[in-house]
Amino acid sequence: MSLDAVLARIDETLPDALDRLFGLLRIPSISTDPAFGGDCARAADWLVADLRDLGFEAAARPTAGHPMVVAHGGEGGPHLLFYGHYDVQPVDPLNLWHRDPFDPVIEDTAKGKVIRARGASDDKGQLMTFIEACRAWKAVHGTLPCRLTMLLEGEEESGSPSLVPFLKGNAGELSADLALICDTGLFDSARPAITTMLRGLAKVELTVRAASRDLHSGMYGGLARNPIHVLTRILGRLHDDEGRVQVPGFYDDVDELPEAIRAQWQSLAFDHQSFLGDVGLSLPAGEAGRTPLEMIWSRPTAEVNGIWGGYTGAGFKTVLPAEAHAKVSFRLVSRQDPDKVLAAFRGWIEAQLPGDCELIWTEPEGSPASVMEIANPAFEAARIALGDEWGRPAAFVGAGGSIPIAGYFKSILGMDAMLVGFGKDDDQIHSPNEKYDLASFHHGIRSWARILDRIA
Repeated sequence: MSLDAVLARIDETLPDALDRLFGLLRIPSISTDPAFGGDCARAADWLVADLRDLGFEAAARPTAGHPMVVAHGGEGGPHLLFYGHYDVQPVDPLNLWHRDPFDPVIEDTAKGKVIRARGASDDKGQLMTFIEACRAWKAVHGTLPCRLTMLLEGEEESGSPSLVPFLKGNAGELSADLALICDTGLFDSARPAITTMLRGLAKVELTVRAASRDLHSGMYGGLARNPIHVLTRILGRLHDDEGRVQVPGFYDDVDELPEAIRAQWQSLAFDHQSFLGDVGLSLPAGEAGRTPLEMIWSRPTAEVNGIWGGYTGAGFKTVLPAEAHAKVSFRLVSRQDPDKVLAAFRGWIEAQLPGDCELIWTEPEGSPASVMEIANPAFEAARIALGDEWGRPAAFVGAGGSIPIAGYFKSILGMDAMLVGFGKDDDQIHSPNEKYDLASFHHGIRSWARILDRIA
């Protein structure tokens, strides 16, 4: 079989693939620090040269920030867009690294061999799994598996400020039948997963203001309004005793989980006690009657992320503060609209404000959830392909966090995204001593070859 020849090629040339990955890992493409702007450009140029060697028409496209690498290759079959990012997080604190973060090495650990370097898992190692699968395919077949477009970003770790303008400005060129994203992980140490649900996010900083200045509590205490009391009383009503959010209309656009997906999630045997125990907790909170995976993947949340007011320094200052502040965020699911949720939240607060109090609303922002159409045959094809490689059935899973690019592909380019990744929870991304399992890199390349074979 031609697939067998591709897989054999991947196995035979793994040392060469590692050499290429190490070359990319040595480039300190830290997007958040202007001092590394030249290195980000160098990483983009490195990828352009590598993709051209594979027969892609590739270029580093300028943006207001770091370049976008765009490449086109192959013909026939479905048109697939692959997305990854070549920028990395800062390495601070450097003294906690066991070695130079940009001097990659294979290390033996108690759990097996790992690739140790900044960006090994997030996202250079993941990105290169797809490119190496294309390389092996091209070596065996002489062509790429189908029509492919590459979009490799250099600002993901700094908030992607250039991404939306670039997608809108190049929508015709970048639109495809399906997007593929490799920036996620395995469900556990050896079970592959396809992320099909991503929670969105809405957030705001708010202030309740009462008096024109801080007041002496001996002179005004008991008579003047204390905005900390007001704010904490309101936020204390954000959930009822069953854990449900009390903002009117909050659940109007929340869909129930399909029974087939609920059953699949139950089969994952998620150990929530161990999950909570790792952070010193034991009792699940949240909505009553929901399973732990439902609560972190498919149910919306309302969280107070920070709250402050008055004097918080050393010692004691007996004042009634003029202002109290909070940062509040909502994880969104299904069809929830961030603007609608924030407007309802604001109205709910204002309806509870007593006289002499003013609400100040600061920097609201948000992005909707992403829910993929898994009825698309490509999703089941990929699930089978992953199961064939890893020896365990792949799962359609959700993600508690947000990956905005998947939503942008839907809202701007009109296509679904398939998120497949091979990272592990202990990869220490964004932290010192980041690593990527050698097995993740090897099986990741083979996985993409299998997925491309079934889809293309």
